[in-house]
Amino acid sequence: MKVLLIGSGGREHAMAWKLAQSPKITKLLIAPGNAGTAEVGTNVNIGVDDHAGIIEFANKENVDLVVVAPDQPIVDGLCDQLRSAGITTFGPSAAAARIEGSKIWADDLMTKYSIPTAQSVAFSDSGLAMEYGRSKPAGSLVVKADGLAAGKGVILPETNDDLDTAIIGMLDHAAFGESSSSILLAERMTGPEASVFAFVDGEHVSAEIATCDYKRIGEGDVGLNTGGMGAYGPPEFWNAELAARVRSEILEPIAKALVAENSSFSGVIYAGLMITEFGPKIVEFNCRFGDPETQILMPMLESDLLDICHAVAENRLSEEGVVWSTEPHTFVVAVSGGYPGSYPTGFEISGIENASEHGVVFHAGTKTDENGALLTSGGRVLGVSSSGDTIKDARTSAYAGIENISFEGMQYRRDIAERAVQD
Repeated sequence: MKVLLIGSGGREHAMAWKLAQSPKITKLLIAPGNAGTAEVGTNVNIGVDDHAGIIEFANKENVDLVVVAPDQPIVDGLCDQLRSAGITTFGPSAAAARIEGSKIWADDLMTKYSIPTAQSVAFSDSGLAMEYGRSKPAGSLVVKADGLAAGKGVILPETNDDLDTAIIGMLDHAAFGESSSSILLAERMTGPEASVFAFVDGEHVSAEIATCDYKRIGEGDVGLNTGGMGAYGPPEFWNAELAARVRSEILEPIAKALVAENSSFSGVIYAGLMITEFGPKIVEFNCRFGDPETQILMPMLESDLLDICHAVAENRLSEEGVVWSTEPHTFVVAVSGGYPGSYPTGFEISGIENASEHGVVFHAGTKTDENGALLTSGGRVLGVSSSGDTIKDARTSAYAGIENISFEGMQYRRDIAERAVQD
């Protein structure tokens, strides 16, 4: 099969790496890709927002399957447009993708179908939002931009003044553009967090898998939110009883709810959870694989990713087994100096070969120059994904790998999976 994968980050390199292992693949194309995807397939210079260009290319190349990985083109309806053009496509419709594209819509859906989540109120007027915020104890609310914000549209203010600043920044100063023209003020939940993934085809939900990721830039979960600094799995607190509850109370109900709302889901669903004292509750839903979680999910997927994506695209997931490994994995991300703020790029990267002896190096913000030198081209540059008999072993290998890599300004967290290590 000839496959076209849409995207350019670390998630896409991990997916390309896994797709390339399928015995059924004849050609793998990635649009636009990065320096890592170029090692397992052929990069195509088409941006993810060039929907017409993607459709024209897929038709011209007689692509058998298009896999749309990033959130923005999914929310913008690329999968619908591809299918309308007669192209077999893995990825949800824009209607189904509202579970990520609009936190307010998703919250209304969960309320209607009794899917456990935080109590939330929507606002588009900053004065009313601040008035509501002042009626609650300081530090008890989370401010969420309604739309997509590259994983950074959630603020956890500790004081009333911080809350007002966050509200004004989003609603009056368009901190996240149109995405924050409306916001949710949600109760702040407590407990360990988990990211749970499953392939979904209508009401059919595949076997699920749980991971933990790290959003903040600094060790000890301090500093600004990022796109993700690392991940590990399975979580130390995950067990069969919890998995069964998540499946019966969250995954299967949301699949049925979307079907009932004429927004049947087709693709991979990502449930961001908080394990509260009352049980698992949804923090947010996403309509695609997460990054950095995918960089451990693909090594943990024992089934053929191409077979699964093709089955979902043809509405026959129920015929396809999905098997996940339980072997512990850890992924550590290296980022550019200054990230998640402004940062310089174009620095040469060294040590990839030595790092690869300890795990798989997945690229994100990388490119090669005319001489073939590997350079930084983004905030999250690359990372090392490793496995082991224990989470401690996997963590040790990932850090042994990342320590071999260097580029000017490079930084990474040193506490990924630390909390899961049993001494």
